[in-house]
Amino acid sequence: MKEKNHSNHFLLLSVILIVFFFINIRFGSVPIPFKDIFNILFGGDISKDSWETIIINFRVPKAITAILVGSGLSVCGLLMQTLFRNPLAGPFVLGISSGASLGVAILILGSSIFGGALLTNSLSNLSLPIAASFGAFLVLSSVILAANKVRNTMSILIIGLMFGSLTSAVISVLAYFSEAAQIQQYLFWSFGSLGNLSWNELIVLSCIYSVGIVGTIFVIKPLNSLLLGESYAKSLGINIKKSRNIILLITSLLTGVITAFSGPIAFVGLAVPHITKIIFSSSNHKILLPATAIIGAIILLICDSIAQLPTSDFILPINAITSFFGAPVVIWLLVRKKKLYV
Repeated sequence: MKEKNHSNHFLLLSVILIVFFFINIRFGSVPIPFKDIFNILFGGDISKDSWETIIINFRVPKAITAILVGSGLSVCGLLMQTLFRNPLAGPFVLGISSGASLGVAILILGSSIFGGALLTNSLSNLSLPIAASFGAFLVLSSVILAANKVRNTMSILIIGLMFGSLTSAVISVLAYFSEAAQIQQYLFWSFGSLGNLSWNELIVLSCIYSVGIVGTIFVIKPLNSLLLGESYAKSLGINIKKSRNIILLITSLLTGVITAFSGPIAFVGLAVPHITKIIFSSSNHKILLPATAIIGAIILLICDSIAQLPTSDFILPINAITSFFGAPVVIWLLVRKKKLYV
């Protein structure tokens, strides 16, 4: 059966992405007219010089971060749901996010025990991403090692969940012996944030993100084959072990770096693949991968715009917005279709 042409879908999604990009940088505690935003971005005359600083140094990096985080987590969710053939799988099932959280917890909650305060003072804003990346790398190494020891893919899923439970237990112990101020600092990090990255940090995130996204191009055929089971994939000449390791590595790389720089962000990786499959009515990953990335970026831009509470000085936790507005939408879509897409 010939694959349906989705050019119009992609064109419409691209326009929506651009629209919400500008809407996102329009919102904030300081109202800036769209005219001045366009002039700032494209070299026109602006009413206030301070607005240029706000747009260039704060709002544009935050909007780009939302695009990278939303698309990256969504792609990871699609990879995991296909690999494990489980509609409830997401980018965090491997325990990578939990490993990143453990690294941050050791830095913040265990500072009095491990001397993390010295690291915090010396590296400033980079200390949390470095700690999170280190924790994520440790869990990644353990998961890859385990993946080479077991044949059953579902066993890897269970191992990932056990790593997540283990790290959560360690974090609970650290929190029990920590002071209130340390617990509050860790709690704020766990809420997730898109607005803390400088341009230099954003470049690092973009480079690692690009490596992960480019890597998905090489697993499109294995992903399509795995939809019908590992036995069918083997009959097509797919190297299951090699493909599985590449998929795990891509997911771990993207999830780890995103969690390191923006904190754990819920819902997006789990829900967006289902929304994409409903919209496109396709199981071809050549279509689903770019579509999932674009829709994930759009949804996180929308959630971040809502979280900013326009004209207010307060910013709501991005995690709360993604779950509060996203979960009912997915429930409605799935009930309406009466089918859970895998």
